[in-house]
Order: sequence, then C-alpha cells, then structure tokens
Amino acid sequence: MDLHFGDSKPTDEERAAVDALLGPPESSWEGADRTDADLRWARGGRAARDRRDLLLPGLHAVNDRIGWISEGALGYLCRRLTVPPAEAYGVATFYAMFSVRPRPATVLHVCTDLACTAAGAAGLCAGVEESAGAGVHVERGPCLGLCERAPAALAIRAGDPVRMAVAAPATVGAAVLAATAPDSAPEEPPVAAAVPQAGQEGLTLLRRVGVVDPASLDDYRANGGYTALRHAFALGPAGVIREITDSGLVGRGGAAFPTGRKWQATASRPEQPHHLVCNADESEPGTFKDRVLMEGDPYALVEAMTIAAYAIGAHRGLLYLRGEYPRALRRMEHAVAQARARGFLGADVLGQGFAFDIEIRRGAGAYICGEETALFNSIEGYRGEPRSKPPFPVEQGLFGGPTVENNVETLVNVVPILTMGAPAYAAIGTERSTGPKLFCVSGSVDRPGVYELPFGATLGELLQLAGMRENLRAVLLGGAAGGFVRPDELGIPLTFEGTREAGTTLGSGVVMAFDDGVPLPELLLRIARFFRDESCGQCVPCRVGTVRQEEALHRIVDRTGADAAGDVALLREVGRAMRDASICGLGQTAWNAVESAIDRLGAYR
Repeated sequence: MDLHFGDSKPTDEERAAVDALLGPPESSWEGADRTDADLRWARGGRAARDRRDLLLPGLHAVNDRIGWISEGALGYLCRRLTVPPAEAYGVATFYAMFSVRPRPATVLHVCTDLACTAAGAAGLCAGVEESAGAGVHVERGPCLGLCERAPAALAIRAGDPVRMAVAAPATVGAAVLAATAPDSAPEEPPVAAAVPQAGQEGLTLLRRVGVVDPASLDDYRANGGYTALRHAFALGPAGVIREITDSGLVGRGGAAFPTGRKWQATASRPEQPHHLVCNADESEPGTFKDRVLMEGDPYALVEAMTIAAYAIGAHRGLLYLRGEYPRALRRMEHAVAQARARGFLGADVLGQGFAFDIEIRRGAGAYICGEETALFNSIEGYRGEPRSKPPFPVEQGLFGGPTVENNVETLVNVVPILTMGAPAYAAIGTERSTGPKLFCVSGSVDRPGVYELPFGATLGELLQLAGMRENLRAVLLGGAAGGFVRPDELGIPLTFEGTREAGTTLGSGVVMAFDDGVPLPELLLRIARFFRDESCGQCVPCRVGTVRQEEALHRIVDRTGADAAGDVALLREVGRAMRDASICGLGQTAWNAVESAIDRLGAYR
C-alpha cells in the first residue's frame, strides 16, 4: 500500500525549495511530469534511500523558504528521498525550529531560560507579544546561547534567502525591530565583546579572538595558523594520536573521556570509511563558548578538524552546527570555502596526498542532539533519539562506521597541543586535568562572557574576574544538568576531580551566578520544564519522570509556605529512577540541579 498525505500538493515555491537542494526530479517517480518511459521502469531504490541524510537539510530548505512545512511539501520531499511520510513527519515534529502548522513567515524566538529569566525575560515576552503584531509569531523558547547578553531574542524571516537578526541584550523595541525589519536591525557587537580577556597575554584557546580578522585566512596564518597541521603531517597519524594521548586532553563537553583513546580506537578499526563529527550543537543552558570560538576563530576549528581526520583516517568531516547561531554559520561557511579554495581542504590537502573536506549541517533546535548517538541519528535523517550502547561510536557510529565525535572546544585544543608539544600542554593545569578550560560566566556578575583559565583555578577566582556581586545567593555549575553550590563554597577547584570531590560537576564549563533577587523556586521550575520539553520520549524513566518532576515542583511553588516534605520525597524517588534507568545523560542528570538546591541550599525546607 502506498501511504501518503491525502491529496495535498506542493506549491511551486515549496517544490523550488526542495529542488534547489536536491536538483530537479528526473522522473515522475520523483515528482516530475509523467512520460511514457516512466510507466516501464523506475529510478530510485537504494540510490534514493542512501540520500535519506538529506532529509534534515530538506526540511530546513522548506521551512526557511516558506516559514512552515505543509503536508504537500513534506510529501514531495519524501517522494524525492524515498522516505515514508510517517517517518518524515516524526522527524519534522521532533525539532523546535520547524512547524507543520501554518504560521507567519516571521518567527521571533525569545529566550526564557535561566540567564534570560534572571534578566527580565518575562517582561520582555509580554511586551513583545503585545507590540509585535499579527505578522510575527512569538515563540517562547529555551536558551539561545547568548547568555552574556541576556535577555536575548532571535528573529527568523522566511524567504529566499532566509533572514535572521539577533537582538541581545533585547528591549521590546529592539526585538520587534529585528522581527519586522531584520535587514535594518543593528549589527551584533564584535565577538571580542564576549571575551573580557580578549587581547591579554598568556591565553591559549582565545588568543586570536579579537586580535585577528575571523574572515581572513591570511591573518590567521600570520598568527600561527596551519603550523599545527604541517607538524601533524610530519608526525604521521600515529604520531599525532600519541601527542594527543600524552597531552592528557579529555573531552570538554562534560563527559571528560580521553580524546587520544577515542582517536586510537577509531583509527585502529578495519572497517571503512571512518567518520569525523564535530558537535557544535551546544544547547546546555548557559553555554556559549563554542559559538564564540566559531565566530572569533573559525579557521582554528577547520584546521583542528583536518588534523583529527588525518589522525583517524577520515576523509569527510561533518560539522553539526546549532540552528540558532546565524553568525557562527556565516563565519564557518566562509572559513570552509576559503580553506577549500586555498588548498587547505579538498582532494590534496597542502600537497600531502591526503583528501579531506568539511560539510556543515544545521541543527534545528533539539537539546538531546548534543548526545553523540542522537546527533548521528539526526544527521542520518531520523529522529534525534539516543542509541543504546554498546556498540560504541568508535565501533559503529555515523552511518554504521567507526566515528570520532568531539565538540568544538575539544578540537580547538588540538592546535596548541601540536604547536607547543604535549609536555608543555600537559604542564598547564593539574596532573589529572591538563590544559586550559573555557568557562561561560553569566547571570549576576558585572562582566559576563567566556573566560579562559588553567584547570585548578578556583570558582572564587573565576567569579572575581567576572565581577562577582556582594549579594550572591547561589552558583549553578554545569548548566541545567549541573548542580548548585553555596556562596561559602567558592574555594572549589575548577577541575573534573575537584568538582567531583565537592559533590558537584564541572560539566561543559557553565558558571551561572544568581543573587538574592532571583527567585530560586522559579528557576528550579524552569529547569524542570526545560527537561520535560527536551526529553526525546524514547525511554519511560525520562519521559514520565521529567513530567512528574515538574508537577511536583509546581505543587511546591503553588503552595508557598505549605509542607513540601511529601513532594520532596517524591522528587527524590523520581530522581533516582531517572538517574538509574534512563537511556542517556538527559534523563540521568535531569534531577541534579533540583537535588543540589534541596540539599545544598535548603530549598523547600
């Protein structure tokens, strides 16, 4: 039986959006006008199904051009890619940036997450909804990765081309202007404004941000660019992996897995091809360091991905970039194009006989896609749901092949490791946490932004740099999946082992400070709502537990001053179930912040 969406047909504009990505259809089986030859044979089959990974770009193409995805457009895209419409519908409805219902061509996303809530997002939303007019759809949503400029808003106007404008810090007038006249909205401030240390001596990862022109490959090379790649070719793949292993580099996304071990495990697999994936879909509330690196030093990421691919034997790299980062997307597209034009990417990189190129894929608003296997499913054209492990990605990852997945900060560390050498890099930080670390500081501080410190600096030292305020009430480490600490715990060393011994987590480097003017119960409720919304729903402990957690917190908040002991006991029971039985880290960590607020801050006692 041929299942399809009723009799809906794509409009000419929807068809053009899909054809611009996939090329014109070659037969009526793909949607072209019927000919006599089409009645005798069909093209497609495996060749068409092998293009399923273009489903997400195809959904972007329609959503960008029209503003939403109709049944006719989805049906036409499914026909072109030989994807069952029911499965494509499940993918389209999985992502927050897509809509399968009619809506205005202009969507204004207003962040209501932690940093923006503390900065007055509720009032901003109310003002925008009153002033925007019928031609603008206002969407209250999760973190936009602009926490150093909270509150933040992102306007997206569909068309050819799609236009995006950021308002941050946003006023009602600025947000409405970004939505109604995105081409006239003020430019974003220079990326160096997000780096209070910009231009200072002694920086490693941030030393070029605010110093070099991020659009200029020549400027990058004049400041040490591509020295590391040439050294990598001199060392050979095994030598590169040995340097990374000896440096002690571990993943900077939160899991802290040794990078050298991951690379070695992938490189040693006999199956081909090997894959490299850069996870630039940072969606943890309070995290924006990867955005700053891509906006301020994009060629460093291109060089680092080339080195990683050379080490593991991959010839194609996929950069999965968060859909809410328009400037980072422009900078990375430009950097990749320039590197390709100058021989730093392509069939013969630097004349060394090594072929490698980078393809950029846009995310579409799903926190769960920060989990590596969910990210693989998203790239492949499926719902971004995590896979069970084993097998691990180094064995069977993207498209079933051996895969290395690292985030932006982890990869950018590769460049200084090969430039200065593993021993010199390992001498930075502590014995068990080597190298520099980027921290995203936001909230109740005078100088929010991305800071670079060696591992081992204390939380208090970081907050002093950022301008800590006197009426500090709590600090959230690690974002929504992290934990709260008290103002008398600022001596915690910022290392993986130091935070673990203190009963908290370093996570991806989020540090959010809250003064006594920020209502803690509402923050916890916002965290619970975030996890409820972002759960993929695949496993029962997370799907049900995140809802029960939010319900219990609602009851506690609504019964101000009433006995909360019963709901706190329920929260603990639900939290243990999620931590022990959830498939992935989202459910396993959804209870962390609430638990720490109860136990460390005395909330609800």
